[in-house]
Amino acid sequence: MRLVLQRVSSASVAVDNQITGQIGAGLLILAGIESDDTADDAAWLTQKVTQMRIFGDAEGKMNLCVKDIGGELLVVSQFTLHASTKKGNRPSFIRAARPEHAIPLYEQFLTMLEVEIGKPVARGIFGADMKVALINDGPVTICLDSRARE
Repeated sequence: MRLVLQRVSSASVAVDNQITGQIGAGLLILAGIESDDTADDAAWLTQKVTQMRIFGDAEGKMNLCVKDIGGELLVVSQFTLHASTKKGNRPSFIRAARPEHAIPLYEQFLTMLEVEIGKPVARGIFGADMKVALINDGPVTICLDSRARE
């Protein structure tokens, strides 16, 4: 699984001009699922996301995690995170998981996040044409990949 975390002051996602998820301060998470990804990948990323200390403390140092600040999460599925641009100028998405594998793992990831932060996680609609709006805070953007556990 591959994630892009963006620290935000606010964010929302809409489908057909209807907001399906919105948050205040917290993290916008773009999530891409690969065909070989498992529940173990989702569990590892859940811990990384919820414990990542990228929010400012009283001195302004990045010392707090999303749970520490009572922040919110908005997760948007994005298969394009697994684009391969090796050949030519048209990306290939062959490594992105098919919906029959990706949707259950995406839902499992959302559930794990909800359990970990103790509140609902806002979300887009898997596979839909979504419009994402955000106000970056910082900006702070972090990329995580469960295949390259750093």
